[in-house]
Amino acid sequence: MIKDKDNSNQRPPLKERIRQIKPTRWARFGVVSAVFFLWVILMGNPWLLLLWLLLLDIYITGVVNWGWWKNKKGPVRTVMAWVDAIVYALVLIYFIFAFVGQQYEIPSSSLEKSLLVGDRLWVNKTIYGARVPQTPLHFPLAQHTMPIINTKSYIDNPQLEYHRLPGYSSIKRGDIVVFNYPQGDTVAEKIPNPDYYQIAHELRNQGIDNPLEYMKANEHMFGKILVRPVDRRENYVKRTIGLPGERIRISNDSIFINGKLISEPENVQYNYIVPVSGVIDGEKWHELGVRQEDYSGGPIRHEQAGFSFYNVPLTKAMKTEIEKWPEVIGPLQRESESGFYDLGGIFPLGADYGWDRTNMGELWIPQRGVTLHLTSDNYKIYERAIRTYEGNKLEMRDGKIYINGGPNEYYTFKMDYYWMQGDNRDRSADSRFWGFVPEDHIVGSPVFIIASIDQERGLFGGGMRWNRILANPNPDGKKMSGE
Repeated sequence: MIKDKDNSNQRPPLKERIRQIKPTRWARFGVVSAVFFLWVILMGNPWLLLLWLLLLDIYITGVVNWGWWKNKKGPVRTVMAWVDAIVYALVLIYFIFAFVGQQYEIPSSSLEKSLLVGDRLWVNKTIYGARVPQTPLHFPLAQHTMPIINTKSYIDNPQLEYHRLPGYSSIKRGDIVVFNYPQGDTVAEKIPNPDYYQIAHELRNQGIDNPLEYMKANEHMFGKILVRPVDRRENYVKRTIGLPGERIRISNDSIFINGKLISEPENVQYNYIVPVSGVIDGEKWHELGVRQEDYSGGPIRHEQAGFSFYNVPLTKAMKTEIEKWPEVIGPLQRESESGFYDLGGIFPLGADYGWDRTNMGELWIPQRGVTLHLTSDNYKIYERAIRTYEGNKLEMRDGKIYINGGPNEYYTFKMDYYWMQGDNRDRSADSRFWGFVPEDHIVGSPVFIIASIDQERGLFGGGMRWNRILANPNPDGKKMSGE
């Protein structure tokens, strides 16, 4: 006798499954669908509607048996329970990090003393409008490189067009802003800093006509040359100084916007030459607020002048305090352009405007919808914005300017741009070196400090800065914006 197969584990037909769905599940599906459709409208991408079929199957049709493992026993059930939890967690993290906010750590001293190395910030991405991921297929816990295995953390395609959800504030002067590094589109794998363009600039100065081919031929030194999409580039944090449509000029470190001098952040720092009679104890420097990397080399001997000196960044308050030290044997002087702290070529690279980091301009900051008359004088200033950031073919041949193949001296910008600088003025690689920040590179603004660890002391060596937890990372912002 042939026995029927055991059908106890078979699922009922589709119509029967739908009839068995409880009204509460239908209600949940309706709410989720409404939220999903609203999200698609905000995203501005109708192709996302295809994902609704996935929601339909999860809640209603069940064509894919998503919970197949729940009837299993032993290690399969245990492993799949962990996989299920991890996947849900990663999806949740993906959406929070993409559309709400994210934690960032301050790795360098470019914004000291406003932000300190070791500050962990919560960055609000909704303030200026959350940017829709241009590289949607990426691992949410890694910016561009997977830890340990050291591979890309994203898939290049598809690439979505730039789109930003509605925000509740515009970028104001004085705002501290997190953004993707504009010159981070091309990277030498083994030498991420200085960036590829600064390296190429130095190689040209050394007489190498084709820096790219030179770097490829010396991969053992530079590593592979990587190209990264906008939202997978390194994250930088600087202070907003110039806004779209404004004219900026820097004269002896003073910044003029539309001809008017603007105020500095209270804790702005400049490099000073500190003449001393001997070595100053490290603990004394630390209590003053000077980082170890700035004084650890000891005093530098000036043979011609016959004295030793330190070259350190100081605020006005720190300068006043250090002038009282008995080891200091003379007045402090600005280090300025003596070359002790070289950050590379000045914007725009490859052009000789006679500018340096303390004297620049005057130049106009591009604004969306505004038309610029391009000339041989300003061509170098705006060529990267027009060609790289806005995706046009731009050339100058025989003294004439060609845009997308045709002669044209006028260009209307598609995006707003910003001028960003660090508060640690002489030790910040910022817009003075690489130019404008396009609006599609803007990530968000820090709203509070989650934690702060003095990396020179360590977590268990008294390095936790308890007074900075939940502190406002930008107390000078409203003052600079004029509010």
